[in-house]
Amino acid sequence: MRLPFFVYGTLRPGEVNHAHFLRGRTLSEEPGRLDGVVLYDGPGYPYAVEEPGGTVLGELVTALPEMYDDLLVALDLLEDHAPGDPRNLYERIECDVVRDADGVSVRAWVYVAAPAVAAGLRARGKLIGSGDWLVRG
Repeated sequence: MRLPFFVYGTLRPGEVNHAHFLRGRTLSEEPGRLDGVVLYDGPGYPYAVEEPGGTVLGELVTALPEMYDDLLVALDLLEDHAPGDPRNLYERIECDVVRDADGVSVRAWVYVAAPAVAAGLRARGKLIGSGDWLVRG
């Protein structure tokens, strides 16, 4: 299924990985929010961790159709995600993301902390209370 991506950290416009991975490969990039998650500092990059009551801000990115397959592979590599691999740092899951412009919920791929990583972050990680990587400091 060719879902858009919800990006919340270094893939956001103006951040280091946006230029390397998304520039020239997207049809649209729209502000949005993901509910039911909180944000932790990696450090240097964030992790979204599933947590009721939390909200993370980011962009809903729709890839150009002709770039989708290559972009999916590139993002999986960036996020250290291989389907079914217990060593994953992130898991790519389907989530409902709310577009800021109209409040519509859109199904999207989101990279969230893998279970072992999430447990470590909950125990001793640095929570980004704003839920916004761009205003973390």
